[in-house]
This record gives sequence, structure tokens and C-alpha cells, in this order.
Amino acid sequence: MDILPPLFADWFAAQGWQLRAHQQAMLEAAASGDNTLLIAPTGGGKTLAGFLPSLIQLADTSSSGQGLHTLYVSPLKALATDIARNLVAPIEAMQLGITVETRTGDTSATRRARQRQRPPDIMLTTPESLALLLASEESAAFFKNLRCVVVDEIHALAGTKRGDQLALCLSHLASLANLMRKTGLSATVAHPQAMLDYLGPNTKLINAGGGAPPEIRLLLPAQRIPWAGHMGLAAAETVLAKISQARMSIVFVNTRAQAELMFQNIWKHNTNTLPIGLHHGSLDITQRRRVEAAMGRGDLRAVIATSSLDLGIDWGGVDQVIQIGAPKGVSRLLQRIGRANHRLDEASQAMLVPANRFEVLECEAAMAAVQEHTLDGDPPRPGGLDVLAQHLMGLACAGPFHPDVVFAEVTSVGPYADLSRRDFDDVLMFVENGGYALAAYERYRKLFRDSEGLVWAANDMVVRQHKMNIGTIVEASKLKIRLAGRRAAFGPALGEVEEYFINNLTPGDTFIFAGRLLVFLRLRDTVVEVAEGGKGDPKVPAYQGGRMPMTTHLASRVRTMLHDPSCWTSLPDDVQEWLHLQKQRSVMPGPDDLLVETFPRHGRWYLVAYCFEGRNAHQTLGMLLTKRMERFGFRPLGFVATDYVLAIWSLQEPDNIAQLFSQDMLGDDLEEWLAESSLLRRSFHHVAVIAGLIHRNQPGAEKSRRQVTVNSKLIYDVLRKHQPDHVLLRATRADAGGGMVDIGRIALLLERARHKIVHMVLPRVSPLAVPVMLEIGRERVTGEATEDELLLEAGALLDDAMAPSAVAV
Repeated sequence: MDILPPLFADWFAAQGWQLRAHQQAMLEAAASGDNTLLIAPTGGGKTLAGFLPSLIQLADTSSSGQGLHTLYVSPLKALATDIARNLVAPIEAMQLGITVETRTGDTSATRRARQRQRPPDIMLTTPESLALLLASEESAAFFKNLRCVVVDEIHALAGTKRGDQLALCLSHLASLANLMRKTGLSATVAHPQAMLDYLGPNTKLINAGGGAPPEIRLLLPAQRIPWAGHMGLAAAETVLAKISQARMSIVFVNTRAQAELMFQNIWKHNTNTLPIGLHHGSLDITQRRRVEAAMGRGDLRAVIATSSLDLGIDWGGVDQVIQIGAPKGVSRLLQRIGRANHRLDEASQAMLVPANRFEVLECEAAMAAVQEHTLDGDPPRPGGLDVLAQHLMGLACAGPFHPDVVFAEVTSVGPYADLSRRDFDDVLMFVENGGYALAAYERYRKLFRDSEGLVWAANDMVVRQHKMNIGTIVEASKLKIRLAGRRAAFGPALGEVEEYFINNLTPGDTFIFAGRLLVFLRLRDTVVEVAEGGKGDPKVPAYQGGRMPMTTHLASRVRTMLHDPSCWTSLPDDVQEWLHLQKQRSVMPGPDDLLVETFPRHGRWYLVAYCFEGRNAHQTLGMLLTKRMERFGFRPLGFVATDYVLAIWSLQEPDNIAQLFSQDMLGDDLEEWLAESSLLRRSFHHVAVIAGLIHRNQPGAEKSRRQVTVNSKLIYDVLRKHQPDHVLLRATRADAGGGMVDIGRIALLLERARHKIVHMVLPRVSPLAVPVMLEIGRERVTGEATEDELLLEAGALLDDAMAPSAVAV
């Protein structure tokens, strides 16, 4: 405590706290001007550790009021708001006179204007708002006195395009404020060296060590575990019972549609009307803030939430976390569990609710990984060239720059450390005039160079366009939902849904949103007018890109568990029975092989591959394999992909499975498919929007989703024909290694298959194939009637599975 000034030492003592070792190390590093990466468990005081050096410096009146001193960047607006609220308490208690404000997309224009004139001492923001600030002509003056940047939840940003954007912003901030130091904070870092590289050279690692290990257990429905589906609605009554036994719970789900359905199903059983809230990113900001405030006051017994509450928000009253559906990653699970018992020395309480039988295996594998203190997640990939294009345009908006200076800036941070000068120059040329194939069009000429080699923005219109389109999150066009008002033109706002969902509704249709049953009345401009109530089977809005694939590490653990019967003893009885039946009728997938089963059913042949590489990779593999099967004469009819299994059905019996899964699939077959793939076109659309080739928003107008998509398709075809090595096509192919296409994981699978494919020719469906057979032709969205149908069909499939023998090839 001796390192603290007396005022701060007294405040710590009044809280009953001692300065922890990692907090002291952060103070010492700040005094030396070192960049730092702090890894500390939830409840370990890492946020305070990140701000404490700044608070002590600002407590000296000579530092306070001299412009922006500390910039805090978080992935979530809600987290920035929460941290701002938590910072006010010590500032007011010690009467420090330090000003703290947020700057996000929700900040009013009046406040933004005032902040430009009188910056606060500490500003809390997001990557997008920071990029917008740096694109201002006043950015150099605004940031000149900046002394510290704190990046919270750094693991959630590094390796993403938002993280690329932030890294580029940090590289430029370092040139504007030469006394600036950087601090990264996280509780879950699987690749520490990559995080150190992300922050830049000479970053010091401070590891606080672990806190109390979490206590995690499975929560199973009273009836038998469902065969298929991913919503977990059968467990709603069981979940409600656990909510009623705790003071406050967060019930995490994996998608926004799942949040709406789970909220509705829990309310069906909530006869005691326990106060339960709903929170996801598509709800109106007013409703989200209302739920967050109620959580902070302790007014709610539970909240059903998506990743909108994953990170950092500190509600000390939460005493349990319930995860509906498999967590898809160990690090992600730990992040969510950390929302409960937000204290270092107390174990977080969590329950996992698997939605189907494969998810039971995944949940068990995740719990074992947590016990072994194992984290997962892919290491950050190289920075995107599309994000670099957006950054270069932003720099030109702020003022002229020299390419040599900016290249040195950009390559000083981890994501772009290996960027070649050729790629940099190609990106700059693209921003300048669109590249060779597009240079003849005036609209793509956004920059020009003067006689001294400085790069300038072409005109004010280009600057305005850029500022209206900053950001790397590319979503489908959304429409606002409002209750129809009796007197005013519109009633209260409820949130937003994607345009394609509304286009499939007709007046009178019902749907579930914001925890309410709504009836669609009409679409007026970009506003969806609704009323409460309605009849019939309600629809549920779904959102693109909402489902996360299972991590490679967790997939490997599931394969190992399946192959080793000694791991089955802790599984529920009906899951054990299922696996033993599979072992009798076929074989189990191995940790280092690829099991493929083929069998006839109802006049068709089915090929089921137990890949365990995630839904995105399986969808791409399904498209490649069906093309290959067509060429081999098997006459494929369709396929279905889950996180665990790929099933393809055809008219002819598939054979020569080793050749079908040969690694040369990633050669000509892949290139041919990519050339025409809608997935790659969609990926190019995202790249084109981020890079500024296509603008979603125009001064005075907003383009419809259809206009933007049509434009991107036309440009994609032009570039493929006339400039196939265009920098945006290179960026699109780089993106294809992960994300929607996920070729990288297909390569891992085919490498495994090269060593050993186990092909089982079966007379009937196998027990392990029952779940994916139930998925064929169904949307896993609702209801009790569908579950009854599933049970009947599962019984029929199991009867089929009781076959006498199989043949191994």
C-alpha cells in the first residue's frame, strides 16, 4: 500500500481492500511508461488496475483539465457505460474532480460537439467511435495530450476486423501522442504472445494468476434429452425452477432468436410472475438500458441474454449463470461464467443446459477443459486489407499524409507487422482510384497526390461519405419496429429486425419480438408498425451470422470422448445407452480419423460424415462434396450440416469414399466452386462495404440492402474478369480461410482423413446418425408439436437402427 498516495490508500482502506500484486505491478509499469497486458480473473480488480495509474496522475490538478488524458476502448457500448458508472464512485468518494464521459453511437450530437470543444479527462468509447474521431480534422489537437489507452476485453477484439480497425487506430494515436502508453485487459487469453504483439513492441505481460475455480454442472430436462434441435426449449420449466432458487441469474443463449423463444417459454411456466428481463443487441437501446439498470438495482431475478452481456459488466448480485445450449468454446464459457459471483475468492456458479445429445458431449468436454485450466480459440489472423483501406481513407479525411510514414505506423502493430509494401501500395492505389479495372470511373477516385507525394482526400463529399460508413460490422439492412400509436404517427420503439424477415410477412401475421407477441400491421417507409396480440403460430426473427461454430479444441475433445468408453460413465443414462448402441451397430469416430457411414433409407442413399469441424465448415464441405459426387455419378439430392455431422443424400450408392474426401478437393474443385459460390460473393460484399468500394449510407439517403447487394455482385464479376488479382479479391480469398466459408478447418479435416478414413457400409441408419437425420428438411425453431413429431420419428429411426450387422471398408 506504500506505493499509493495517502488519499488513495485511505480510500482502499475504507473499502476493506489491499492493493493486489498485479495492481502494484501496473502502477510500476505506468511509472516507467511501459505498455502492458494484464491477464487477471474476473473479480480480480483488473479494470481498477487499468485505470489506477491514470486516476493517480489526474488527481494532481496540474494534469486534470489539460485535455483528454485516458482513452478506454471496449467492444460493447453497454460495457463502456457500465465502466463509466463504476469509475464515478471512487472519483466522487475522493473528490478528485476528474471528468468521465462516454462517446459511442448512442451519444447525442450536442454532447459530441461539446466533447470536441472541452474533452473530458477520461473518455470511454468503442473502436468505431474512435475511428470516427481520428477521421476529424481536429484529431491531432484532440489527442495531443493523450497519455494512456486502455483496451478492455482485448481477446474479444484481437483477430477480428473490429480488432484490426482498433490496432490501426492505436498505431496512429501513437504518432499523435508520443507520450501515450497502451494497456490491454482480459480474463481469458489463449495466446498471450499474440496479444502482446497486438499491442506493439516492448509490451510487458502481467499475469495475476487464477482465482477460485468455477463450479459447473449439467442441468438436464426432466424428460429424456432431445435428439436434435439447438433451442433447448424443453428445459424451460427446469430453468425457471433454478431461477426461483437464486437471488439473480443470467440465462445465456447463443442467438437472438433463441433468446426470444426461451423468454416466451419460461414465461409460460412463470405462474409466480418472477421479474425476468430480456437483453439482446436488436432491442431498442431504451429497453436494454432499462434492463441493465434493473439488474444493477437488483430488481430482476433473471435476464435472458445473448453475447450482449458476455463481457465485463459488473453486477455483484448475480449468483448463478445458466448457459442454454452448448457454449461452443471454453474461453467463451469462462467469460460467461465470470458474470456470476463477480469476486476473485468465490467460485462462480454455473449450469449448462444441453439442447440435444451431441451437446451433452460438448458440454462435458467443455467442463473438463475448464477443470484443466485450458483455454481455446484460434490465434489472431493477419490484419484485413479491407480494414486497412478504410483506415487510409480516414487518415486522408483528417489531413494529408505521406505513404512512407503511414506504412511505418501500420506495420508497428501485430496484425499488420508482416504486411508487404506491395500489399500496402495496392490498397492505397485502390482507395485512390479503385484499381486498374475501376480507375475510369469518377466515383472511385477518392484520393490524389500532390507534387511532394502527400496524399489528400479528393473532396468534401468523399469525406462525408466516409464518415457515414465507418465501421467493420456489416449486417443485413434492418427496419425499426414500433407499436402503432393511437394519436402520434408512431408509438414506442421496440428494436430492429432484418429487412428480409419483414419482406416475408403479410398484414395479420404474428411474430415474437422484445418478449412480446406482436401482429404485423404495415410497413411505412423504414418503420414496421405492429400491435400487441395476434393469433396463429408466431414466427421468430432470425439474424445472419448469429451462430458460432464449435472451436477446434472443443471438437477434438468431443472426438476423444466418443472414442473412449471410460469417459461415458458421467454421461446421462440415455446418452450412454445411445453411444453403446452405436458401438454395437457400427463404430465410434476416433480422435484422429474420419468416420463415414453410408446406408439406404426410403429409396435413397445417405452418406453421414462425423467431421466435428463446425457448421460453417460443414456447409462448405457439403457444397464441395455434392459437386464431386455429381461428377462421380452418385446423383446427390441435398445435404444438411450441423456442428458435428454432415449428411448428404443421393440416388446412387456412394463408394470410393477415400477418393471422395481426397485433399485435391481443395484444388480445382475449390477454385471452381469459389468462382461461382454465393458464399464467396457474400464475403466479397462484406469486404467491399468495409473497404469503402460500396457505401451503405449516402449523404441525404440510405441505400437499400438490395441495391448494395446488386452493386457488389456486378463489381465482383467485373473484377474477376478484368483484374483477378485486385486487392479486394485477395482480401476476399483471405477471408475465405475462416468465417462463412472456413476453408482452414476443412483442410484440417482432410488432413485427418488422408491418414485414416473408416467407411462403414450399413444396412440401416446408425444410432449416431439419428440426430442429423431428424434435422433433414426441418427448421429447429419451435414448439411442442414439433417435439412430439420428433419423438415419433426418432422412435422409427431407432427401430431402423436395430440392424444385425455392418461392413467395414
